[in-house]
Amino acid sequence: MKGLFAAAAALSAAVAAPALAQDAFVEFRALTPELAQRAATAAMEHCRDEGYQVGVTVTDRFGVPQAFVRDRFAGAHVHETSLRKAWTTVSFRTPTSELAESTEAGTEASGIRHLSQALPLGGGLMIRAGDGDVVAGIGVSGAPSPSLDDVCAEAGIAAIEMDIAF
Repeated sequence: MKGLFAAAAALSAAVAAPALAQDAFVEFRALTPELAQRAATAAMEHCRDEGYQVGVTVTDRFGVPQAFVRDRFAGAHVHETSLRKAWTTVSFRTPTSELAESTEAGTEASGIRHLSQALPLGGGLMIRAGDGDVVAGIGVSGAPSPSLDDVCAEAGIAAIEMDIAF
């Protein structure tokens, strides 16, 4: 009886091994630190040219910070809010301006606003590779409105677009 169980277990392991080996790892792409920094700096400089003092955070696709820049007169809050915007956009795979609308009080998704890290407020955008894969998030905070934060984030993405357009 022991031999039968051992043979069945060995056969099962042999059949499953190739499938498990293929499923054991995932592959993903992330920005280099240099590209993350370039995107953050470009977004900040765009805002500065428009007369806004902001902070910008770029996270990897999982919401882990890769780069942060803050203009000299930007408020102290921009570190937290730019990080939370970048985290929110990659976590929910949605621009934060869209989440602002879809999570308003009384909506089905309003509970998202109760998560400690989520910040459904414009200024957070996904950075996508040329094939559409999300490779990072960018969050901008400090412009006079969330829609202007979005414009600055778009400028940061545009600064690296040709590098990730493959």
